[in-house]
Amino acid sequence: MGEYGPEHLQWSGGVLAIPFRKYARPQISYLEKVEMDALLASPDRQTTQGTRDYATLLFLYNTGARASELAQLTVSDLQLDKSHKRNSFVTLHGKGDRTRICPLWPHTADVIESLVAGRSLRQHVFLNRSGQPMTRFGIHAVVERHAANAAHQLPSLNRKRVSPHTIRHTTATFLLRAGVDINTIRAWLGHVSLNTTNVYAQIDLEMKARALACLEQSNPSLRRRAMDSDLMQFLRSL
Repeated sequence: MGEYGPEHLQWSGGVLAIPFRKYARPQISYLEKVEMDALLASPDRQTTQGTRDYATLLFLYNTGARASELAQLTVSDLQLDKSHKRNSFVTLHGKGDRTRICPLWPHTADVIESLVAGRSLRQHVFLNRSGQPMTRFGIHAVVERHAANAAHQLPSLNRKRVSPHTIRHTTATFLLRAGVDINTIRAWLGHVSLNTTNVYAQIDLEMKARALACLEQSNPSLRRRAMDSDLMQFLRSL
């Protein structure tokens, strides 16, 4: 603006100096263990659709995959070690054509192996009732349907909007609680920036509660040592 109207230099400088308004980061929703267990227990695994739905929920929980990553997954992306299931893993194709490898729990490997039995490497892993690849909208529908069903047994689910991304947040939170370092979680979820992953450290109330408990110790020397170890380590992760 100064190039075309020098008389506006002072005015435009004042406008540019106005600070941006800071907005609070929206609270991330995740499921507690009992809620995740209720969600996984919802599908009727005696039916073909229920088996597919259970595999969908379990895979999302194991990998923290996005709905779009699950929708494009093919059999060739799976590496299922039949002799040692703990060596099984999956290659996920994320945003910007970035790929990442995620380990599969032995139980997940068993469930997925049964799901794709007899399919060629080029076929998709998750299919709808017509035998066509599931879309991300279909995956959302699966999660929402079983969340509504599980809420009949666990009313706390009624207070949460459960989606595939909620399960992704749940995976990240549980990994953090299990002691997995934040950089490993970043790679697990396929985040480009560590700042994106750091939000999970801020929402984990259990870790904050443990940190605050350090302050309640009656012995000052013990309190100081606890602050130096547990609390300071926690604060550095934020």
